[in-house]
Amino acid sequence: MSQRKGYVDPEYLRVIGDQLSHIKQRSYTLMQIQPGHKLLDLGCGPGTDTIPLAPLVGVNGQVVGADYDVDMVAEAEQLAEQAGVNKWVSHKRVDAISLPFETDYFDSCRSERLFQHLLHPAQALSEMARVAKPGGWVVVADTDWGSLSTDSDETDIERRLTRFLAESCLHNGYSGRKLYRLFKQQNLADISFQVFPIAFHNYALARHGTQAEKVEQGALKAGVITSDELQRWQASLEQADSEGTYFCSLNVMLLAGRKN
Repeated sequence: MSQRKGYVDPEYLRVIGDQLSHIKQRSYTLMQIQPGHKLLDLGCGPGTDTIPLAPLVGVNGQVVGADYDVDMVAEAEQLAEQAGVNKWVSHKRVDAISLPFETDYFDSCRSERLFQHLLHPAQALSEMARVAKPGGWVVVADTDWGSLSTDSDETDIERRLTRFLAESCLHNGYSGRKLYRLFKQQNLADISFQVFPIAFHNYALARHGTQAEKVEQGALKAGVITSDELQRWQASLEQADSEGTYFCSLNVMLLAGRKN
């Protein structure tokens, strides 16, 4: 089976999840979780967040992880069983724009770095709001890939690669900056937002986190850059790495709103 646009594997999600642990913890706080609550994690991947959420609701609560990828769901189910929380943590294959849950069912809903992959993010947010209880919280974190900035004298190449990543490698690469508008359009109350800058000075980790190899090869194939430009670009970054001066950054947005 061919991989979907923007597809990443479970190991990638774990590595990057570790880098974003402070954002995850803040998203949990914004959900205002209480023992016995029912929670939805949309775009759950391999259970990266559903399992940590389990003790927050306890055995009388419920955590539902939802993802379109059947392999992710299977791995999440296996990990929940291994963690001993599978009696109140479950994972389902779903379409984000048509959730198979009752209206007003969950005490809070969250999604993290899913919307960047969606063709119809407004519909997904509408569905999250629908299945949340009145007074329940909807919390979404996502990346603005247009904010990716890498220190290099090859600025023109850097900008072309960043735009290619945001516009051609993902369905919704500017997702982060759009969230406030989407939340307002859903008429959610008490909307709050935070911007989290993520910085890398480890070249290898940054390449992994930004899927640099895929982006560069895709841009080369699409004619966005030439092979000579790619060589210059990579040489500039490798030199910075060898000198200990490599640096890049991007922004992750975290929005929360309460259903009326």
